[in-house]
Amino acid sequence: MGTVTTSDGTTIFYKDWGPRDAQPIVFHHGWPLSGDDWDNQMLFFLSHGYRVIAHDRRGHGRSSQSATGHDMDTYAADVAAVTDALDLKNAVHIGHSTGGGEVAHYVARAKPGRVAKAVLLSAVPPIMVKSESNPGGTPIEVFDEFRAALAANRAQFYIEVPSGPFYGFNRDGAKVSQGLIDNWWRQGMRGAANAHYECIKAFSETDFTEDLERIDVPVLVAHGTDDQVVPYADAGPLSAEILKHGTLKSYEGFPHGMHSTHAEVVNPDLLAFVKS
Repeated sequence: MGTVTTSDGTTIFYKDWGPRDAQPIVFHHGWPLSGDDWDNQMLFFLSHGYRVIAHDRRGHGRSSQSATGHDMDTYAADVAAVTDALDLKNAVHIGHSTGGGEVAHYVARAKPGRVAKAVLLSAVPPIMVKSESNPGGTPIEVFDEFRAALAANRAQFYIEVPSGPFYGFNRDGAKVSQGLIDNWWRQGMRGAANAHYECIKAFSETDFTEDLERIDVPVLVAHGTDDQVVPYADAGPLSAEILKHGTLKSYEGFPHGMHSTHAEVVNPDLLAFVKS
């Protein structure tokens, strides 16, 4: 575990496990979590001989609670600072939800040789918010409600999200994991309220279309059809269409946090893509 200090003085925390000469797998977490959200996948890939890295986005987890920089340009620059400091080459970048947007924004700008492949898992690209050009998107009022709930009682909001739509625990017959709910709350409450508030705009209103068009490496787009946070029809299939070398893998009935609820299915698929 270590830290990197960015050009504006922000400290980015990261975990770095495994052989230094192995291919790196870099994990990018969703809102409002931390690198700990990838513990299952990090242990899985570590057991297969990979080097695994996960950072905490600025204002999240153990990174600095910075006053500024809660936008995709800065998030991608922070990732570049970490990958440069660790001199990661031929890496596979895997991003969930907001982290998928971060992956798209970083990979589109990465230095030659840094990135071999990427995965967008339940990810926010191409763009979430509804507009004339994105009629199937989520209305801005939904994100306004997120902001209002966060500002009013963040601790309660961070119980309701994982207890309901994030893991699909609000569906009939769902097998509820109190541990997942508690761990989501733990990660969220460790971050900064201002960073989480501003990140809602970053993940919902950033248009990643140009990023997707610029990416030249193979990209796996993995998305559950019962995603209640980033609706399937306005995300995964559209991203796969835009990408030059995109492959869509759909998971029937899987929720937004499927890498946690269905790790036994998702992990082998990620490994197969990395090896392909």
